[in-house]
Amino acid sequence: MAKLNLNRQPMPEQDHKERARNFKEVTLGYSLETALAEAERCIICPKPACVKGCPVNVPIPDFIKALRENDLPGAAKALKSKNNLPSICGRVCPQESQCEALCVVGKKGAPIAIGRLERYVGDWELRRMEENPSVPAKPTPTGKRVAVVGAGPSGLTAAADLARLGHSVTIFEALHKPGGVLIYGIPEFRLPKSIVGAEVDYVRSLGVEIVVDSVIGRTVTVDELLDEEGFDVVFLGTGAGLPNFMGIPGENLNGVYSANEFLTRANLMKAYAFPEADTPIKRSKRVAVVGGGNVAMDAVRTALRLGAEEASIVYRRSEEELPARREEFEHAKDEGIVFRFLTNPVEILGDKGWVVGMKCLEMELGEPDASGRRRPVIKPGSEFVLDVDAVIMAIGTSPNPLVTRTTRGLELNRHGTVVADPETGKSSKDKVWAGGDIVTGAATVISAMGAGKRAALSIHEFLMMEPRINADRSG
Repeated sequence: MAKLNLNRQPMPEQDHKERARNFKEVTLGYSLETALAEAERCIICPKPACVKGCPVNVPIPDFIKALRENDLPGAAKALKSKNNLPSICGRVCPQESQCEALCVVGKKGAPIAIGRLERYVGDWELRRMEENPSVPAKPTPTGKRVAVVGAGPSGLTAAADLARLGHSVTIFEALHKPGGVLIYGIPEFRLPKSIVGAEVDYVRSLGVEIVVDSVIGRTVTVDELLDEEGFDVVFLGTGAGLPNFMGIPGENLNGVYSANEFLTRANLMKAYAFPEADTPIKRSKRVAVVGGGNVAMDAVRTALRLGAEEASIVYRRSEEELPARREEFEHAKDEGIVFRFLTNPVEILGDKGWVVGMKCLEMELGEPDASGRRRPVIKPGSEFVLDVDAVIMAIGTSPNPLVTRTTRGLELNRHGTVVADPETGKSSKDKVWAGGDIVTGAATVISAMGAGKRAALSIHEFLMMEPRINADRSG
């Protein structure tokens, strides 16, 4: 028996000094040789724990075994049997806390780099589709029509699965490009827009129609989709795009952004290319990003690339409690991002309507709170002022209430998210399902995709049962 290799293949990256000033992808991806070497580390468990850690249940040993045998078409087929967006997931999913966390090899050494292998196979498949375009075989039409609200991860996944089952699916997207958070929230250097576009094109190739610039709740309501537009069911996958703020003085000053606005301007509207692109964004010298999650990392690294002389993270807990992925934290550190831990803003200072500083307090960790993390408490007499000319708030988001306020009979919880069955996505309203961040609040891309898959299966079962139900009623 060959000796188990406990060390994973390293991921090639752009030099940290060069990438800090450009928007090209930081990680460069495995070569075929490297991917095969990493795949050889997998022991192809007969009872794979890794699959249990995947929200969409990708048959991980199957696709890795095919890759190991240099059967790339077989690897892609196994991967896409469960995951409609593998090139995206291979880049942005937190595999370290999901599939890789349960990897048996990881008990003795580094777990198999499942996400990196997924990215390799997904990218190979996209290149093949680009070189040899083919139309997927169409299933027998069921005659049923499904409206999907939102072209983010959850909506795209549900739409693709439902189209494969023979239903006619139309996605209604509020923005001018489909992709949701994948296109407006995640920067080019972490997820190239060409990858998102190619994955969206694959969903279209399944027969899914995508209607952009369509704000459901304004242009048409959910009730009108059902009662007037002829859709049999509606799936809500509108995400959580409403930014949260701290409620401290000075948040209305010029130079204060939500992370959503800042990243949307830079990503979707190409503000980094102004004046070639139409959307401007103020070039700031000293930028503070409040928050410690992946969105905060995306915002601060974007600010650095837009020319900030100093870009910093201001986070009220310690490094140990930082919720961002470790890889994103390490990349940010390498690029020169300043981390101000145990620091909490209490006021943003302005002059003539523009940000000139941020008043902060130093914190120290006390007893654990309900989340299990040690609660930050104020250190007496620790007030100080940070010299900044821009502040970006990255402290979470909530669902936009436009859809929920205009939909009769849709139950919400106290956080404004839709109440839906966690196993099926069925809401309190007849013929309406929901999944992703509109149900859970801000979470991961892959968890939203998992919700989309579960809802698609439930919707299909409902649509196939409906004729029998109607027949029973008429009888």
